[in-house]
Amino acid sequence: MAEVFATATNGADLVAETKTALKEAYLADGRPWIVAYSGGKDSTLVLHLVYDVLVELGKHAIKPVYVISSDTQVEAPNIVNYVRDVLTAVQKDAERRNLPLICEMVRPAVPETFWSKLIGRGYPPPTRWFRWCTTTMKIKPSRRAIDKITAKHGSVILLLGSRTAESTIRKKGMESRVKNFRNLNAHHEIPNAFVLAPIATWTDDEVWDFLYTHNPPAWKYPHDQIISLYRQAIGGECPVVMDLNTPSCGGGRFGCWTCTVVKLDKSMEGFIQTGDAWMKPLADFRSWLKEFREQPHVRMNRRRDGSEGPGPFTPVARQEILEHLLHIEGKVGIRLISDDEIDYIQSVWSSEFDLNDTAIKLSAKFGRTIKRGGGLCH
Repeated sequence: MAEVFATATNGADLVAETKTALKEAYLADGRPWIVAYSGGKDSTLVLHLVYDVLVELGKHAIKPVYVISSDTQVEAPNIVNYVRDVLTAVQKDAERRNLPLICEMVRPAVPETFWSKLIGRGYPPPTRWFRWCTTTMKIKPSRRAIDKITAKHGSVILLLGSRTAESTIRKKGMESRVKNFRNLNAHHEIPNAFVLAPIATWTDDEVWDFLYTHNPPAWKYPHDQIISLYRQAIGGECPVVMDLNTPSCGGGRFGCWTCTVVKLDKSMEGFIQTGDAWMKPLADFRSWLKEFREQPHVRMNRRRDGSEGPGPFTPVARQEILEHLLHIEGKVGIRLISDDEIDYIQSVWSSEFDLNDTAIKLSAKFGRTIKRGGGLCH
């Protein structure tokens, strides 16, 4: 096999070399591929290259390729809508061409969602030291999907958009992994899963040059919107997180509009300042939530394990957050919390402190009718 994913002196050579290496890797064995797609520039490039390879292989494209994207249900609305549109376009075109490609959007189970944890169980908003959201909202849903595919096929290869040029931390992580003779490295947490990083040596400029010059892709949904979103957000993206060593979103990265890990959500501010002013109530809610968690009276005096110290939000605080969220929902005109989540929240409250169906009644004040029994309490 040729030197895999080597650097080239010009863009055309780099694209050709990467595609050749991808074709050789695809045909080398029968293990299905899983493309981790976040909607950012790097995962878009990987998806584009893989799709081109399948089209060019034609009848030789036999083994399945799964495209997995994670929707935490608190992603920036414009980002999650874009990702859904891309996946729909990719799936339709793949079916038209009879390509063995399956797109899947994975989501946390109701008890795992941000609102179920925050408002239902009273978890404080995530901090740099208590980042519970990454595990429950990103890693678990992705792992379930990958484990299901692995159980069916025995072993899988994950294609990630990781690049050595991205950051010092991620570069060191990539370089520390021991690769086998086909440039694969075993995933350190997922059994029978191997990782392939086809654009590891690409620079930012090379990524952008490809997306500009190879537009639209074969599935016909142009890259214009993602280019525009990056202009608004001033760079960066939220990766499909597979482990806690992958940095969480923040700063200029696309991420959850509720993220309280960072001081300033630069991407949200960028969206608001460049045409998406309707999202300002979301940014205001995030800022309010960040300040709200620091007030000592909103936290219980004991943690859930019984130890002394700031514990979950008090019942009154949880009710205040839900009411504020429903108010913001009315202002922006889109659904921010699902019926099942509210039902689950009520189930938790009823088991802990509330005998008056307060969450259901609060929702009714804002025109929401919640049917009981959908958000199972675990």
